[in-house]
Amino acid sequence: MEETGINIQASSSKHQAPIGLFDSGVGGTTIWKEVVALMPNENTLFLADNKNAPYGEKSKEEIIALCDANTQFLLAHHAKIIVVACNTATTNAISFLRNRYKDVPFIGIEPAIKPASLQSVTKKIGVLATRSTLSSDLFAKTSEHWKQEEDLEMIEQVGEGLIELIESGRMESTDMTRLLRKYLLPMVAEGIDYLVLGCTHYPYLLPQIRAILPANIKVIDSGYAVAKQTRKVLAEKGLLQQNTDVMGQHLWVASGRLDILQQFAPQGMASLQIEKK
Repeated sequence: MEETGINIQASSSKHQAPIGLFDSGVGGTTIWKEVVALMPNENTLFLADNKNAPYGEKSKEEIIALCDANTQFLLAHHAKIIVVACNTATTNAISFLRNRYKDVPFIGIEPAIKPASLQSVTKKIGVLATRSTLSSDLFAKTSEHWKQEEDLEMIEQVGEGLIELIESGRMESTDMTRLLRKYLLPMVAEGIDYLVLGCTHYPYLLPQIRAILPANIKVIDSGYAVAKQTRKVLAEKGLLQQNTDVMGQHLWVASGRLDILQQFAPQGMASLQIEKK
């Protein structure tokens, strides 16, 4: 990526350095919102690599290369911690990133299988995620553990086409309704009582998902848990913002279409488009 002139770090203090987050597109903003709600004094820098979205249909090697480039960008702009705000990126690249950048704390995201498994009464839960997440070794290990631990039946569904519709500004389209019904109704027929959203884009579809699902089926995602873990790691490493009298500064950056990203931004949010090589 080329130099952007971003300067969100007000001083050389490690405490004032931003929390860095990245995703393949707008989905990671659902994580960003949880992080900011929990830590309003922290500065943040969010990178939407929407020029290369979606990640879910790419090979593991491609995903790792993109995540490496995203990490280098955030580190070049002083990120003190990096939240991989993408299930696909986490399940395919988090081990690589932690091994390569050993001094950098990384927070990853996995589908919230554990809380759904522990709370399910029917012991049948649905997981809606990308192909790369569902086929990853990390997901397989986690899901197999909870299947055995809780005698659980897991109904997995690839959300093919959902991210593309969100990223192209067609979130409220008839195509979206058609796909959601296609993916969710078979899970309902199987008797699930929990639906796990395994992609950070999907919380934006909650109103439509809840309109399709019966009221007894609970929907769960990882956003708040990720924000809590981020705060915990920052505290452990002595990196929390010390000045609690000021509100954090925030910047969203897009490698592709900025207009889509801006539709999800809070009023007054600074945003910037860059060229990603």
